[in-house]
Amino acid sequence: MSETTYQRLGGRDAVEAVVDEFYDRVLADESLAPFFEGVPMARLRAHQVAFLSAVTGGPDDYDGDDMRAVHAHLDLTGDHFDAVAGHLVDALRACDVPEEDIDTVVTAVEELHDPVLGREATESYSQTSSRMTVCSRPGPTPTQ
Repeated sequence: MSETTYQRLGGRDAVEAVVDEFYDRVLADESLAPFFEGVPMARLRAHQVAFLSAVTGGPDDYDGDDMRAVHAHLDLTGDHFDAVAGHLVDALRACDVPEEDIDTVVTAVEELHDPVLGREATESYSQTSSRMTVCSRPGPTPTQ
């Protein structure tokens, strides 16, 4: 049996490290931080760990709330989505995740584009936005 992306990442501890790095970056981004004020971050981090575990072939099932409903009140734009996706890619790279495995995660995240933005699914996000833009978007790096 071939090794899953989850196993190649290093399992739960590695996924938790990626999630911690990701939220450090997101919360350091002045354009995104206000969306997280008053949000129970421990719960959100746990959901993100479950999501990343599920999309990488790990043991967790992701049973988070409906993306459209959860984000409806936030008035998010495509720029916000791209910023979050860019921080996720940067966090994966910072944790030395191979590009092939980053692509696996990005593909799963792209599927959330329309629901998170409250849009009906049209063409796939990868067809409407350059993956290179999402994957290499510069953003603030948290201070160490």
